[in-house]
Amino acid sequence: MNNRDYQIIKKILQEICVIEDMIQGFAMEMFLADEKTKRAVSMTLINIGELVKNLTDELKSNYTNIHWKAISGMRDIAAHKYQAMRMGDVWITLVSDIPYLKAELEKIIADI
Repeated sequence: MNNRDYQIIKKILQEICVIEDMIQGFAMEMFLADEKTKRAVSMTLINIGELVKNLTDELKSNYTNIHWKAISGMRDIAAHKYQAMRMGDVWITLVSDIPYLKAELEKIIADI
């Protein structure tokens, strides 16, 4: 892995920590009722998606267990179709997909 990819992965992990801090102690109902948190989390998902778009194709092809295109796609939806986003689905992403992504990225970092 080149240094650029390493730095991007570290930044993604930092963004994941931001999400974790924002939703700590939240249940889905609390999240759905909190407009500020929904918007802040969506912006953080945009940041993650944008960072993913800057990873090299080589890295992405070496770690196919991560759904890179889905992450980029979530970014595009959050950035361009925010009002159409189903926040229940966003919540599932936050509590299921984000922890998985964090664990996988930590494995990549450990591999170097």
